[in-house]
Amino acid sequence: MAEYKLEVTTGAMQYAGTSDYMYVTLFGTEEQSERTLMDNYGVDFQRGATGSYTVKTSLSLGKLLLVKVEKDKYLCLPEDEWYFSKMVVTTPEEDVILYPCYRWIGRGEIVELRGGRAMKAFEEDHPLLIDHRKNELMLKKSLFEWKIMAEGIPHVNNFNDVSELPAEIRFSDSRLADINYSRAMTGIELKVKGLLGSTAEWESIEDIKQIFWYKKTTMSEYVADHWMEDDFYGYQFLNGVNPGVIKRCSELPTNFPVTEEMVKPFLEEGSSLQKEMEKGNMFLYDQKKMDGIPPAAYNGEPLHVTAGLCLFNVNPENKLMPIAIQLNQQPSEKNPIFLPSDPETDWLLAKMFIKNADCMDHQSVHHLMRTHFLAEVFAVAALRSFPVIHPMYKLLFPHFRHTLHINTRGRPDLLGPDGVLSKSSLGCVGLMELMRRDLSEMTYSSLCLPENIAARGLESIPDFYYRDDGLKLWNIIKSFVKAVVEHYYPSDSEVHKDTELQDWISEVFTHGFLGNKAAGFPAAFHTVQEVVKFTTMVIFRTTVQHAAVNSGQYDYSSWAPNAALLLRKPPPTTKGQSSMKTVLETLPNVGETVQIAAMTWLLSDRYTDYIPLGTYPEERFDEPEPKQMIKEFQAELSYLSEAITSRNSHLERPYTYLDPAEIENSVSI
Repeated sequence: MAEYKLEVTTGAMQYAGTSDYMYVTLFGTEEQSERTLMDNYGVDFQRGATGSYTVKTSLSLGKLLLVKVEKDKYLCLPEDEWYFSKMVVTTPEEDVILYPCYRWIGRGEIVELRGGRAMKAFEEDHPLLIDHRKNELMLKKSLFEWKIMAEGIPHVNNFNDVSELPAEIRFSDSRLADINYSRAMTGIELKVKGLLGSTAEWESIEDIKQIFWYKKTTMSEYVADHWMEDDFYGYQFLNGVNPGVIKRCSELPTNFPVTEEMVKPFLEEGSSLQKEMEKGNMFLYDQKKMDGIPPAAYNGEPLHVTAGLCLFNVNPENKLMPIAIQLNQQPSEKNPIFLPSDPETDWLLAKMFIKNADCMDHQSVHHLMRTHFLAEVFAVAALRSFPVIHPMYKLLFPHFRHTLHINTRGRPDLLGPDGVLSKSSLGCVGLMELMRRDLSEMTYSSLCLPENIAARGLESIPDFYYRDDGLKLWNIIKSFVKAVVEHYYPSDSEVHKDTELQDWISEVFTHGFLGNKAAGFPAAFHTVQEVVKFTTMVIFRTTVQHAAVNSGQYDYSSWAPNAALLLRKPPPTTKGQSSMKTVLETLPNVGETVQIAAMTWLLSDRYTDYIPLGTYPEERFDEPEPKQMIKEFQAELSYLSEAITSRNSHLERPYTYLDPAEIENSVSI
């Protein structure tokens, strides 16, 4: 008689347990066991519990291949899904094998689990496992299908509602409750105050500070107090929510005729525009890709979108200062160059219109498309291409955990006819065109932070904490990915032979980058190092980059004068004609302002089931080597977190968004 010892763990989340009968069958190379009821004295399969069970067989089953688990009703009790985390089987030969599941199981459902070492397709040597792998992928390809949301935009998943998603990739009930509660409480406060839906205009800048009673952060209050200051304006292009747009300027664009006389008063004494460019102290914001996109209508009239240019200088105090702004691409008498020496509200309005364009670019391109939508492409391609036993699935899945849920839920909330972004100066149609233009110009190197920083000439600009923290995180992630990938792919030939890996990158190339070969994106993998680089980019983008462009949204964007998606009046075309009354009339009205503020609170809040970068509560790897690699990865992240915390303690404006402890392990909000 042979005995197989089973340790079965139920998930710890709400409602994870079940009262139903659970059966198990073990399949080996020699035999299969009897269908065995897992039943101990008392209540089995309680939330967060691990139960021990024994399966007895007359002989050893040989090498274990599969574990089949079935759920059957108990008496006449109503259905209660079971969250099955994992099973650990100890064989008569003393082999200890992990069988990860981490999914919900319904009544009458059969789940077959693979255990042991992560396996690539060409390594399979048993017909049962080859068939199981093939059938798993056929099922997943039929479940996860592609859909075209709009021409020229990355493709999306085919689910129309989150209720259609498989339970294991949906939000937990507790996270949903958290989000819904936060949304409800925010709405109630704004209704009680009479702000929600109000078409009134703000009577004073100070009134905007009263939107929320308690929803304040140290940084959001700092922004409200310092938003008009030029040095803080420049700081935001380095360490605000859109740190990926300015570039070093060694030669002024021909359509931006800034002269020496214009800017000399704002440069270091004795210096000149040419000298500052030669020293690497000049930087440019240029929103030319927005030029010509028709704006949205407001009260029947078209709004105004400024595809402007802003010139910055790093001054002797190492502050990035705006020194010249042109609000449209083509210079003319009605498109003057604004300077810090102009009347205060003229300069203020010019800065606001540049930030308006930057806000729309941030939300649609750098936040939605370059993190959320690309993360969805990486996820759907992985779900279609990799069986759960594949090493790349085990490595990548934790970084896609809730992406399909938040994207499926969020798309109509943001981009639907009544979505929040429909209230922007470009409207949803214009923002979609902006995304389309950006994707057509996007390059592989622009998604890889070291190359991105070098291409923009930002290697030495001072106090650029996004760069400093981001590059360290890129290297930590790359070191971890390199160790794991090289463990499973010891040679380039292994990469060539892995058809599932090739399917993944092919689907990403086709559905994410729309087959744009000129942009440098790989359509296939030829070397181990190509896999390492691309996987590093994927994990960085779904964790670090998303944190950089998402986590500070309430801090920087809830204060409408600092970052307005909508500006209602046209930009100034002559100098000396504006006042603070003009500024208030230009800002969104009360209802529009609070709607954006409420959205940024929801996007920046932290919810139940928050999983920091490098934390893997789901145990998927069974081998000691990747487990050790994860520990080393976590240790490096911890060291960096301590260093960032120490640095921030000395800063007037702490940069916390890329502290590993503050970065979520997947795009989840």
